[in-house]
Amino acid sequence: MFEFKLPDLGEGLEEGEIVSWLVKEGDILAEDQPMVKVLTDKAEVEIPAPKAGKVHKLHAKDGDKVKVGAVIVEIDG
Repeated sequence: MFEFKLPDLGEGLEEGEIVSWLVKEGDILAEDQPMVKVLTDKAEVEIPAPKAGKVHKLHAKDGDKVKVGAVIVEIDG
């Protein structure tokens, strides 16, 4: 199981807000497929899947504020 953590989105930001998930649990991901939209103090960014696999578990809901480095999704590769 691969745990994907919210990456540092630049400018020393400590957290981001999940705007919307573009996938759901059980979906099959292709590498680089857009996976989630995150809002920072500066912009809304789309984060792609780091690898192909099946979405096992989403660890945050739309509207949640998540710290950089926190697990946001598990991918079963």
